[in-house]
Amino acid sequence: MISISEAIAIVSSNSAALHTSSIKTVEKAGGYTLFKDISASINMPPFRQSAMDGYALNLHDSLSYTLIGEVKAGDAQQFELKPGEAVRIFTGAPVPDTANTIVMQEKVIKQDASITITAPIALDQNIRPMGEQVRKGAVALQKDTKLTPAAIGYLLSLGVTKVSVYKKPNIALVTTGNELVPPGQDLPFGKIYESNSKMLLSALYNLKFYDVTLYKVKDDYTKTVSTLKEALNANDLVLITGGISVGDYDFVGKALKELQVKELFYKVKQKPGKPLFYGKTATTQVFALPGNPAAALSCFYVYVYIALQQFMDRAITELPRVKAKSLSHFEKRGDRPQFLKGIFNDGRVEILDGQNSSMLQTFALSNVLIVMPAESSKIEVNDTVEVIVLPV
Repeated sequence: MISISEAIAIVSSNSAALHTSSIKTVEKAGGYTLFKDISASINMPPFRQSAMDGYALNLHDSLSYTLIGEVKAGDAQQFELKPGEAVRIFTGAPVPDTANTIVMQEKVIKQDASITITAPIALDQNIRPMGEQVRKGAVALQKDTKLTPAAIGYLLSLGVTKVSVYKKPNIALVTTGNELVPPGQDLPFGKIYESNSKMLLSALYNLKFYDVTLYKVKDDYTKTVSTLKEALNANDLVLITGGISVGDYDFVGKALKELQVKELFYKVKQKPGKPLFYGKTATTQVFALPGNPAAALSCFYVYVYIALQQFMDRAITELPRVKAKSLSHFEKRGDRPQFLKGIFNDGRVEILDGQNSSMLQTFALSNVLIVMPAESSKIEVNDTVEVIVLPV
């Protein structure tokens, strides 16, 4: 059995970026990272563009101008303005080449087909130059840029429809257990509803990992071997819940050994999540998580999260850790470090009731895990504690 810090170090040193690419449509590329630079195929904006509703002028010595037309957003007509002439113009509309400034409508008095300017004006005011954001042929977004909603909108505004992005891992979620029944069905005596797969699927989706396949297997050794073999061959990361302990019907460890998965560690001195397995083959990483839901999710955030970030070659691979003042009293049993569910707000944290590894109700209310070291037997009110901030 190893320590938490040793387990984190092992996961960090054995996880690596895929360094391969895939092509995604821009609207489905959110959360991915660009594999190569994107060059602009057009100027943005593609024409001189009005920054507001007002009047486009060809300047002359008088404050009075003759109106000769109107330009709305989307219009293609190009007016030829002589000095002293103007057109009504709206935000986003193309500015005539012969206009050299725009005055906002609030600074104009209109009378019939003429206008009078009531405020100082300057050359090129309120005109967005062609290519102000980016020039045609220039790099619009650099390689390694994470595609946020704003980046998606920017690329679409340039007419980009597909991008080359860093491939995210193919992930298998394998759930084991004869006692599991899908939600929505009748619940016979002795059975429980299966929640781990969709819980972990939701956690993966929240982190923008979408290439996930679900596998289910009963407590049968032969079927466990065949299911895990299929998952290992088809995926970069395999997450297994249940069946990793040492009971008579826990077949995952034996199956992984038969499939020649190299064990990097098994069992971590922690609560919850002691029976955690981490290993790998030449192509695939494997986490066998405890079957208890709160333990499985705790191990996901502390260890699996690191591997996921390493796959994407991210500089920061662990969830943020901050200090907080405890609002609660808590006494720990035993000598194992413990991850406690809590609610963190404005530098303070409340330790919630119901810390059992099988309980998700408390976890559902939590936004942090409080790290209670092995040497601490209790936490008092106003003690400073370390918390792991969970993804929102």
